[in-house]
Amino acid sequence: MVQHAWRSPSQGFGGGLTVRFSPRPRLLWSLVGAVFLSTCWATGARAEQVQASPGTWKPGPLLQKMLAGPLSNVEEIVFAVRVPGRDHWYVTFGNYSDDSQYPRALGFKFEDGVYWGYGEGGRLCALNLRTGAVRVLLDDPRGGVRDPQVHYDGQKILFSYRKGGTHPFHLYEINVDGTGLRQLTDGPDDDIEPTYCPDGSIIFCSSRCRRFVNCWYTRVAVLYRCDADGKNIRPLSSNNDHDNTPWMLPDGRVLYMRWEYVDRSQVHFHHLWTMNPDGTFQTVFFGNMYGGVAMLDAKPIPNTNKVVVSWSPGHGRPEHLGPVAIVDPSLGPDNQAAVKILGKGRDWKDPYPISEDCFLVAHPRGLFIMDGEGNSELIYELPPEERTKFQCHEPRPIVSRPRERVLASRVDLSKPTGTLILEDIYTGRNMAGVPRGTIKKLLVLKQLPKPVNFSGGMEPLTIGGSFTLAEVVGEVPVEPDGSAHFEVPALQSLFFVALDENDISVKRMHSFVTLQPGEVTSCVGCHEVRTHSPHVVRTDLMALRRPADKIQPILDVPKVLDFPRDIQPILDRHCVACHNPDRREGKIDLTGDHTARYSISYWTIRVHNLVSDGRNEPRGNRPPYSYGSAASRLMKLVDGSHYGVKLSPFELKTLRLWIDTSACYPGTYAALGCGYYPVNLPWGDLGQRCGSCHIKEVTTPEGPTKTPVFNGGFPGALEPLCNLDRPEKSFILRAPLAKSAGGLEACGQAVFADTNDPVYQKTLAAIVDAQRRLQEGKRFDMPGFRPNRHYIREMQRFGFLPKDLGPNDPIDYYKVDREYWDSFLYQPLNTAGLATKE
Repeated sequence: MVQHAWRSPSQGFGGGLTVRFSPRPRLLWSLVGAVFLSTCWATGARAEQVQASPGTWKPGPLLQKMLAGPLSNVEEIVFAVRVPGRDHWYVTFGNYSDDSQYPRALGFKFEDGVYWGYGEGGRLCALNLRTGAVRVLLDDPRGGVRDPQVHYDGQKILFSYRKGGTHPFHLYEINVDGTGLRQLTDGPDDDIEPTYCPDGSIIFCSSRCRRFVNCWYTRVAVLYRCDADGKNIRPLSSNNDHDNTPWMLPDGRVLYMRWEYVDRSQVHFHHLWTMNPDGTFQTVFFGNMYGGVAMLDAKPIPNTNKVVVSWSPGHGRPEHLGPVAIVDPSLGPDNQAAVKILGKGRDWKDPYPISEDCFLVAHPRGLFIMDGEGNSELIYELPPEERTKFQCHEPRPIVSRPRERVLASRVDLSKPTGTLILEDIYTGRNMAGVPRGTIKKLLVLKQLPKPVNFSGGMEPLTIGGSFTLAEVVGEVPVEPDGSAHFEVPALQSLFFVALDENDISVKRMHSFVTLQPGEVTSCVGCHEVRTHSPHVVRTDLMALRRPADKIQPILDVPKVLDFPRDIQPILDRHCVACHNPDRREGKIDLTGDHTARYSISYWTIRVHNLVSDGRNEPRGNRPPYSYGSAASRLMKLVDGSHYGVKLSPFELKTLRLWIDTSACYPGTYAALGCGYYPVNLPWGDLGQRCGSCHIKEVTTPEGPTKTPVFNGGFPGALEPLCNLDRPEKSFILRAPLAKSAGGLEACGQAVFADTNDPVYQKTLAAIVDAQRRLQEGKRFDMPGFRPNRHYIREMQRFGFLPKDLGPNDPIDYYKVDREYWDSFLYQPLNTAGLATKE
């Protein structure tokens, strides 16, 4: 029933075998797949085998070699067939947040009011490597099948399955003969990428965390754990962004990809981490210092200390495509020489190691066998009529295997906290120049998840800075010997800022730490050298002479700072008298008037680099005093040295904490996806009047182009030139206006002799139009503001807004955000892990 065609070594990928279906078998395949086999999955009946014609199928030379060697005990491999994703590598499940440009272009269908990130149609198959026979274990023309893993006994398969006509993926098991289909998990969220654990539990990724990617339109999945029957689900991770492709290491740890960015580049750090199966001891396995690759589908190579991984370049490609790489972590967690790329192909995915010289790999073209030098051979491809829609994924051998080491659990689910021991904060990379005794306390911050998101950028939270809000949790003391010992809330994404005696930042984390309930863990210092061997924590630490400290909250400052609400009033009291549209001392305007997306003052602070915040840059572990409140010029302008301007202790603390929590503009995620009212300036007319000075040729990635360039205190920024609260005060109008007409005549000569100039009037009309749209549509800091419908929909779905909310019902979005964030606080013995009040 199967025809085969040999390919010469010059064809395809190093020669080998092409599996093809003859016309009659294609018809039979179609009938069986569409009718009989699609029924088998529902009834649990044994799937029918599609046999190769006797004597017609013969393995290629590379496969023959492997069957005589590392594959000698393998008869069949299991694999999934489904529609490949066409968005980022992580967009293979769930819904998009809105119906804007990217969801419309990349989503597969519009249903239930949103676009969806998965295609329809999938099946679970088994391929006999010796006969070429293909068995279909489960077929669902409208469903989705992914992530198979064979049990230790080789008799059943764990996988993720989305039934046709439904949206979420859930965990299922099926016997290797196609019988006994059993659903393990359910609910409205997606459960994907499961792996068996040696103690009988299952670790998987799930969108039960109910958050959206910090820099995209789609849902996040992080690590969860459940019993063998799918019960007792609890979260292991608090990541704001994705955890992916967990797999057991022989020593009992879980290897997985963790994507994170705490005030650094959002597209560089998706590297390999490990944790114990109970979620404790989350630590870097390889990477997290040098960016530029997504390390996915990592698995241990038998009888070695190495792992194989999809080395997906840059920010990662759809379906994890990239070269196959071998990583030897014994050379160090940041040593780029530890990476060996196999072959020259860049479209591989889902590598599975049989040995250091034998790998099963998938490719958009089909399934391949690959040796340790990257030589590959095609062993299966789909029928021609399916190849434009479907691809093969995740090949795994159907064979028994030994269980990994079982690690004793270190969690106590009756406790709401974990305990962290810091041995010596002065020990570590990039701590030179910090005298002992300098650091007095740690500021404890928490990265806050997004209930929805609407872009690939950070706006409107910051201008080129952080993608997330941070919460001020409190402070803990650091002893003179550099030690600290304190409790932290369990299952929260925490990071720390080391403070001196004036509460100024000395050093800051650009990653996060998560502790499980009851976990006790320690770190050597501040970014300690990761090539040093672990050692027993010293018992003579000053911080260990007493019980663990509790984090002391800062009660008189909001947990989440909001620029218009908390910072602008300070500027109004101390700065605006000199720095306003009329006076503009030093070309600085610190009034809180609205611009198209932010405010005049927020733009001024940003473009004049008055604060040092989290830039979207591929680096971390910055030198002491080079970041945050220590490096922010604004702090020095309010200490009394700048014309006697001196803030009160409370004002200074508020400003400092705003800077050290990344200097965000809104203090609510309800601001996302709305509140932007661009000004449609008459650039043709303005170009004729102002082009000789202000139309410049600039270099862009697409090449040189001409663009308006204005300074006026806002270098490189056009938005703050337009004042949407007081249009006539807009700098773009007053700078070229004659002084005799009330202008600044900042261009050296009057461009507008008076306000009756037709170009002046056109420009003013454009700003007034934007002002009208702002007043009608509102922004988060304006009375009558209402979040957009997508924020409302997701908060209703998650249970934080009533399902019957009326179109004019008021929404306290600060309160709704707070209830959403607080839902992630671990409640002892309540292990459901769902962010919901239902």
